[in-house]
Amino acid sequence: MTYLFIADLHLSPQYPRLTRGFLDLLHHYQHCNTQLYILGDWFNAWIGDDQDSPWLDDIVNALNAFRAQGNEIFFLVGNRDFALGQKFLDRFGGTLLNEVTTLKLGCATVRLEHGDGLCTDDISYQRFKKIIRNPILLRLLKATPLIFRQKLANGFRKKSQQANQVKSYSIMDVNQQAVEHALENVDILIHGHTHRPNIHDVQGKPRIVLGDWREEEAQILVIDDQTDLQKLTLTTWVYALVA
Repeated sequence: MTYLFIADLHLSPQYPRLTRGFLDLLHHYQHCNTQLYILGDWFNAWIGDDQDSPWLDDIVNALNAFRAQGNEIFFLVGNRDFALGQKFLDRFGGTLLNEVTTLKLGCATVRLEHGDGLCTDDISYQRFKKIIRNPILLRLLKATPLIFRQKLANGFRKKSQQANQVKSYSIMDVNQQAVEHALENVDILIHGHTHRPNIHDVQGKPRIVLGDWREEEAQILVIDDQTDLQKLTLTTWVYALVA
């Protein structure tokens, strides 16, 4: 069994290299009895499970081929694609996970999350997150026309970029107390969001930060039957530079 953890791909039609890298990844691990875990921000923006396009069809077709080889696909939402639901995942047999999910790997209990919930010093973002992810508001938004949701998503993204330009790196990074609390009842924490790939030792327990996908490569985590959970390392995934 191979466990493959990725996050922060930010896929969109505007960045075909990233999509190519994801499709190459599926092809590379399709015969490895793989459980693929996508820990949020899979897409740069997600305006609803009813959206469709030839670009998105290519991704769905590749995921169906990946599933046809006996592999599994799991997804939990990030701050850019929190509106993605089981309806889209049903198109290729994927499974929607809770925003915080635990996984057993051998004798180890692993906590999976996107990572934005650990950035508790970013008070304005946490306030916005609580409002926008209210189930009632989210249901109402999903009922609006696609074009309205697209304009809304573009507006949110622009305001977020402007706000981040004046925030310090420390505010947008994880809070140490939040991390320690997250690790209280588990052995390993895996998340993305901060775009600062690394493996940190937190009181003897690893906090693994997955990398965001860039023009040439990404930092991912691969665990198989030969992996020593006491010596985890990130893997550099280098993908094709052509669309």
